[in-house]
Amino acid sequence: MTNDFTGFPDGELKFTAVPNLFFTKLLPQIDNLAELKVTLHFLWLRQYEKKNAVSREELLTHETLITGLATIAADPFEALTEGLERAVARKTLLHARSAENDAAHDWYFLNSEGGRITLEKMKAGELGVVDVSGADIASPAYARRPNIFELYEANIGLLSPILADELKDAEMTYPPGWIEEAFKIAVENNVRKWSYIRAILEGMATEGKTYGKHQRTTEKDTPKRWYTDEERELFIR
Repeated sequence: MTNDFTGFPDGELKFTAVPNLFFTKLLPQIDNLAELKVTLHFLWLRQYEKKNAVSREELLTHETLITGLATIAADPFEALTEGLERAVARKTLLHARSAENDAAHDWYFLNSEGGRITLEKMKAGELGVVDVSGADIASPAYARRPNIFELYEANIGLLSPILADELKDAEMTYPPGWIEEAFKIAVENNVRKWSYIRAILEGMATEGKTYGKHQRTTEKDTPKRWYTDEERELFIR
């Protein structure tokens, strides 16, 4: 097989954000190439095609996915089935089957907040779902959480278009619970700035979620270590 890849070109490149949990939780467990390729393809779909639900029929038309599966199996369509089934069994993906004009359609969702919300809507009968498998969406663990944009506007203020992409990347990188905790810490410390919240999330990723607990301080407990821009300017003067 000829490898046509000659390296990444010069200049600015587009990147796909992959959640840290993929590397720390999923990747060590995945032992099947078909499952790995399908999982990575869904992470890419979530970012660039903004889709929470993808049908099996549509996946069959994704040339890059099918071509990639053809490198590891004589029958790429069979490999797609295996990859999807393994990802659903691992609860990386969710699965639903809908009926339309007496024809059944299989739908797959990344097991993320957006995917779970879409699956709930399908389960409610909006698209004629006749069977659902892959995750217990009635579990309290899947309760509706505010998204990062709602948290920002509720706790910091109006969101600027320049910051929207950075928030979107953060939402795809960190678990929802971490993001809520970071905003809570910022509010408790009265540091309502995204740079502060981002630093807490980065600390959680490198040192563990308990990192955030160490950031809770009060003026009674410890000297103030952060300053607003106005305070810093006054101090310099």
